[in-house]
Amino acid sequence: MEQKNLLREETIHFAIEISDICDNIKGCSVYINQLLRCSSSIGANLHEAKYAQSKADFINKLEIALKESFETEYWIEMLVGSSCITEDVSKELLQECGVIRRMLVKSINTAKNG
Repeated sequence: MEQKNLLREETIHFAIEISDICDNIKGCSVYINQLLRCSSSIGANLHEAKYAQSKADFINKLEIALKESFETEYWIEMLVGSSCITEDVSKELLQECGVIRRMLVKSINTAKNG
């Protein structure tokens, strides 16, 4: 599968997984709302990049998606710190987010150098 299609699929899967996990958490609503927003924003910005008006706009959208991945990691850590999710769940989510982040960095570098 092509890199950008794989990245798109990864972001969709990740956002759905985050949503499913958050649906089962009681309490921590402030953290959950933030996590739901930023984790789904990764894929939304990637999708927007497809319709960028210029190369600079395309790169900007990818960079926003990258920033959202860092924010996602923060809110996952907050949920662990608040005992809303387990270390095991956190580790899996952070690993998946890391895969997406590395793919975004690679895409950004390719766009900048291409």
